[in-house]
Amino acid sequence: MTEIAFILNGTPLSVSAEPTRTLLDWLREDRGLFGTKEGCNEGDCGACTVIVTDETGPRALNACLLFLPQLHGKAVRTVEGLAGPDGALHPVQQALVDHHGSQCGFCTPGIAASLAAAHAVGRTDHDEVLAGNLCRCTGYAPIIRAAQAAEGAPVPDWLAPPLPEAQAASDGVRPRSADELATLYAAHPEATLIAGATDVGLWVTKELRDLPMPVFLAGVEDLRRIEADGDRLRIGACVTIAELHEAMKTRVPGFAELLRRFASVQIRNAATVGGNIANGSPIGDTPPALIAMGATLHLRRGGERREMPLESFFLDYRRQDRRPGEFVEAVTIPAAAPALRCYKLSKRFDQDISAVCGCFNVTVQDGSVTAARIVFGGMAGIPKRAVAVEAALLGQPWKLPALEAARAAFAADFAPLSDMRASATYRLEAAANLLIRYFHDLAGERVSVLEVHA
Repeated sequence: MTEIAFILNGTPLSVSAEPTRTLLDWLREDRGLFGTKEGCNEGDCGACTVIVTDETGPRALNACLLFLPQLHGKAVRTVEGLAGPDGALHPVQQALVDHHGSQCGFCTPGIAASLAAAHAVGRTDHDEVLAGNLCRCTGYAPIIRAAQAAEGAPVPDWLAPPLPEAQAASDGVRPRSADELATLYAAHPEATLIAGATDVGLWVTKELRDLPMPVFLAGVEDLRRIEADGDRLRIGACVTIAELHEAMKTRVPGFAELLRRFASVQIRNAATVGGNIANGSPIGDTPPALIAMGATLHLRRGGERREMPLESFFLDYRRQDRRPGEFVEAVTIPAAAPALRCYKLSKRFDQDISAVCGCFNVTVQDGSVTAARIVFGGMAGIPKRAVAVEAALLGQPWKLPALEAARAAFAADFAPLSDMRASATYRLEAAANLLIRYFHDLAGERVSVLEVHA
């Protein structure tokens, strides 16, 4: 059992719980707070969305993928806690009533929590805010009208309680520094490292696994930093995708555009860079972009550190060059990559897994290609460079005939599988088409599905 101190709907609590008990189960089974709904129980539908506040501010998160130890030192608001002590509705709640933003109501508590979290920080990009909240009844139009109506309302003061005082020392479950983590993990390589739990959480909720020795990384402050080092950026493994997205908006817009389509707001607020790399998925969103930028991966085991090109980390499907007791400490990328463009193809624009993800970073000097890094996810068992395509482009004029000639090299680089997301034929054809799209993109033409209309 693990001791957790946090604030729930304004009330300080101290709870003893199993380390892998989810907040969703605890709210419904132990506290009788049934407003937070269980829909998919895997972070896709948003029905379980709650607001979690720490020193960085409020965030919308999925309660089904939050283990209770992740809440230590934080404040949680469920839909029952959005109204004031006198019963006054939160402006978002009132607007949803006024604009008929609820029909069956199953999704409404999560939608209210998502909108209230966004309202607290002044976000008005409502379509993006709600991309992780599935509503089958209302059609979203009245929900968006409600969100717009609440924009100018002040943030209720009852939503900002003081945070509980977090424990200062490690308890063997929540290390406070990378040094503590390194010592702990080297001694217990069988441990399960948990950062955002957006992947590990499914091992519990869907596969019903018992996790050996869960170790929670949210308190490892020195892994949560983005630090400039000359013309490069060192990104700590526990930096969230949301934090990385903010950092990339002005530095590497081509990467930021891909990160905007990484799952949903709730997932981006929890998922980490290190987790997305270390789980080794062939369709993880960040590795193709990082490899296209020439990223360096930093690994640590105890007091020993080593580094490698990120592309060398991925050996085969779900197999990486990581030794027992070794963890991802950081990844280093260029501080700028003006030619980087990333294209994600999926059946839905938002909240979907890639069928193909292509990232391109080509250097053109005096009209000819002098360097090329082209990387794909979804085309092999690992994120993989298109080395034959790169070779076909090097030294060639940056013109469409040369790119059309390079299309044939895709078959030498990839032999993709057919699955429920796409056929092998589609993947090869789409990947080659993305090279042509990249050419037009660099030329300043409109290529985004958000900009191109029939």
